[in-house]
Amino acid sequence: MHTMNYTETFNKYALSVPDILVPADKKGLSRWSVIACDQYTQDRSYWKRVADMAGSAPSTLNVILPEVYLEDGDRAQRLTAIRKTMKDYISGVFAPPVHGFVYIERKTAYGRTRKGLVVAIDLDSYEWKPDSKALIRATEATIVDRIPPRMEIRRGAPLESPHIMLLVNDPEKRLVEGTGKRVRANAPLYETRLEPDSGSITGWEVSNATDLEYAATAIEALAKANTAPDGSCFLFAVGDGNHSLATAKAVWDEFRAAHRADAEAGKIDLENHPARFALVEVVNLYDDGLTFEPIHRVLFGTDAATIATYLAKKLGGTVAACASEASLEKAVSAKNETRFGFVGNDGLSILDTPDPALAVSRLQPALDAFLTENPAVKIDYIHGSEEVYRLGKEKGAVSILLPPVEKDSFFTTIAAGGPLPRKSFSMGEASEKRFYLECRRLFS
Repeated sequence: MHTMNYTETFNKYALSVPDILVPADKKGLSRWSVIACDQYTQDRSYWKRVADMAGSAPSTLNVILPEVYLEDGDRAQRLTAIRKTMKDYISGVFAPPVHGFVYIERKTAYGRTRKGLVVAIDLDSYEWKPDSKALIRATEATIVDRIPPRMEIRRGAPLESPHIMLLVNDPEKRLVEGTGKRVRANAPLYETRLEPDSGSITGWEVSNATDLEYAATAIEALAKANTAPDGSCFLFAVGDGNHSLATAKAVWDEFRAAHRADAEAGKIDLENHPARFALVEVVNLYDDGLTFEPIHRVLFGTDAATIATYLAKKLGGTVAACASEASLEKAVSAKNETRFGFVGNDGLSILDTPDPALAVSRLQPALDAFLTENPAVKIDYIHGSEEVYRLGKEKGAVSILLPPVEKDSFFTTIAAGGPLPRKSFSMGEASEKRFYLECRRLFS
């Protein structure tokens, strides 16, 4: 296979070889790299600790808007500062770009190692709508009104850094793991601890033509294996960052429409414009270090007894008190059962429902109905059981603990029924989420 061949293969299957930017100062990466902006949305103290650790050093914290601050009154000022910082970093922080992919190994605080491949994907091959037959599809329902505020951040931004993670259905471990075996004997492009207490990450450059040819061959084989009888190919499922990817597509569609006349006049190359692509991490569904965790719910402005009684009427089943956090987690995690745990400042309880269907697919519509009937009550989505217990014990709040999510038949479920309800699952605990590190030029 020659260079043109692997480029054509990647293009056919929605991939592009990007120019990846990482800081020249590899010793400062622990302060440079911070967790995805949609984590710890109820924990300003976490983000304060991150800011304290970063100090005045270059940091991706300064080029993102953590969602904990999304509704604050100073958003416009923050966005202006982000744009300026991006331009400053482009001129003074990065090493020469790597034209290639980056293979990564992420060791988490839980002793797991997750492997990934940082690539660029073609946004024209992604669609989040439920009836999509695109190569890249959403796994969870997309909340349309969450896209516009995120567009403010990406629109015209000089840089992007991804927290988007795409899943690939690769039981034979050809693409990510196979590519990793080819490059991990080389000197790493970078390696660093991730703070606070989030493990470490090592990245290797994948830029050699023979390694890229191998990856292209693996992609072609996966495409054939994941093509349905109707000819549609479901190659990538959005595991994390769907709203960010939907935002990237919306910004690209908007930009393309605004510059169509310029393209026809030869003033701009829309076909290859950086905004057409998005930087992502591809992870194998069958990665030994990948766990699917439920995304729990917390309601503000109600109590455990009220919501548990309401859900028992909606879903059927019975509510019982629970003696300890350990017994609550054990009961909720039991296989072949559908149970929800409630944590309030007045104690713990369990709703045992009779239907073994996917838990969140039944819970979320019932919660939506409750919120409609009780407009003063607010909801948030949280990762990790520690946050469930911490927030649930606050006055005027109740947390709902959801059971684990099985990843068997994941792709076939999405292909047959479309996206799951919003916030159905999380890939790992909160501290295992993707950290910003690699960047790419976006708008001039």
